[in-house]
Amino acid sequence: MRLSYSALLGVLAVAAALASPVAAQAQTNSVRKHLVYFRDKAGTPFTVGQPQAFLSARAVQRRTRQSIAVQPRDLPVTPAYVSQLRAVPGATVWYTSRWFNAAVVSCDSATLRNLQALPFVRSATTLNRTANVTPSTPRPRSSEDAEEPQLQRTQANPVYGIAYNQALMLGAVDMHNAGFRGEGMNIAVFDDGFPGVDQTSPFASMRNENRLADVYNFVERNTAVYGRDSHGTHCLSTMAANETGKFIGTAPKATYRLYLTENIIGENPIEEVNWLLAAERADSAGVDVISSSLGYSSFDTPYGNYAYSDLNGRTAISTRAASIAARVGMVVVNSAGNEGNNSWQHILAPADADSILAVAAVDSFRTRVGFSSIGPSADGRIKPNLASQGHQTAIVNVAGVPTRGSGTSYACPVLAGMVACFWQANPTLTAQQVISFLQRSGSQFASPDNLLGYGIPNFVTAYNLANPNAPLSAADPKVAAGQLFIYPNPVRNNELYLQLTEAFHGKPLRFRFYDARGALVAEQTLAATGTNEVRLTPGPLAKGVYTCDVSAGEKVRRTVRFVKL
Repeated sequence: MRLSYSALLGVLAVAAALASPVAAQAQTNSVRKHLVYFRDKAGTPFTVGQPQAFLSARAVQRRTRQSIAVQPRDLPVTPAYVSQLRAVPGATVWYTSRWFNAAVVSCDSATLRNLQALPFVRSATTLNRTANVTPSTPRPRSSEDAEEPQLQRTQANPVYGIAYNQALMLGAVDMHNAGFRGEGMNIAVFDDGFPGVDQTSPFASMRNENRLADVYNFVERNTAVYGRDSHGTHCLSTMAANETGKFIGTAPKATYRLYLTENIIGENPIEEVNWLLAAERADSAGVDVISSSLGYSSFDTPYGNYAYSDLNGRTAISTRAASIAARVGMVVVNSAGNEGNNSWQHILAPADADSILAVAAVDSFRTRVGFSSIGPSADGRIKPNLASQGHQTAIVNVAGVPTRGSGTSYACPVLAGMVACFWQANPTLTAQQVISFLQRSGSQFASPDNLLGYGIPNFVTAYNLANPNAPLSAADPKVAAGQLFIYPNPVRNNELYLQLTEAFHGKPLRFRFYDARGALVAEQTLAATGTNEVRLTPGPLAKGVYTCDVSAGEKVRRTVRFVKL
């Protein structure tokens, strides 16, 4: 974010205070947070050969599936180093970082000098310039990144409510009708608070089905995430809300992990480190997709500000963290920023990271919105990468009421939900293949630019690119009203059920099961039934994507896809 007028006044006040010798001494002795880097990981009890000691089984499986080796970078920091930091009087260790081989330490300047004198300490970076981490007045948000009065540009859908257009734009309606709603996928959301998520009805199914797997507040070192600002609730709702007729998000059946990384009170580099720590926690848990509607370029005091030349994919703390997150096999989806109409104009960190998706904003007519940040990255790469609806986006507020808001902050999670479901539909792809297919499905893939990147992606187009021998047609009956629904999807054993529509009631049924190559692998017949649900028995299936062709005579025929894990 660019420096606001109030922040500028704060900088001037700090400068005036430092002009006083007494004030300068007080500033020197202030307790601040620092990122203390270690020289190595010597003496660590952890090894790359036993990753289960510091990574979950799901995290190891995600890497194995993508042929990503565990590296020394992934090892926890040397415990003896942390113990020695804690032994220094006046030092409080808040966190450690595997990827950066560092610790977040709170201390004053004199104590910091003592820490830097330790033989295993390489360097240290100050992360905030104010001792008070919870001032009384929160900073204002950008007007483009806020809840707005509900203005109906499209008629509410009887299933999706006002969220229909943004789902339709990405092909997510077809995606859901084909049976991909995020089942089995893990999405981590980084933001500034999630009030109402623990109580309101649009998130009830997530709570009741135990799909809220983890919450953590990195600002305060606790699990209090249901307070502070509402921005996280708004962003989460575009994916996770699941109340038929009221609001359906783009990944309504995914599992979510909510991480509060942003301090709404001020803007300091400590928030980028919180982003890093959240990414490491997500990695350890085996998260598939990170959705981050956050961006950094300037801070409350300008000592840590980034110039445009720093947005080169390797400088900003959050950018470096996002790059590593991509390299360990997660798909990182980050908002491009709301700077298009001001003097900065460019994307913000970590949107400049390579191998991630930076998301621009379009309106309901698929036209770029002026506030959407532009690229390229400072080293000339196409940024943003993709776009989705970020103007008058349907969101759910803290009271559980559907409304609208604007900002690339909302374009990001709308797309992130589709990313997770696309990966669910194509579980053998790597994270980078997922990004590649989605970019190839973009509305301007043939002529990408630095306004919308490769354009607006489409699930059906991307799916067909990934599955040329078993394409999915948006015109198929299964993606129209009255579609079949198969569950659980993905299926892990032989318990597979199909919900029937009226067209199949009272008729003998025939089921044919085809693998991803289009080969017939099983058949099943059932006598006429008036029930709404039948059990499918294709027998043992290998891992992969399958199509179930359902017919009742010559005229009534539908297909539905499912994944066997």
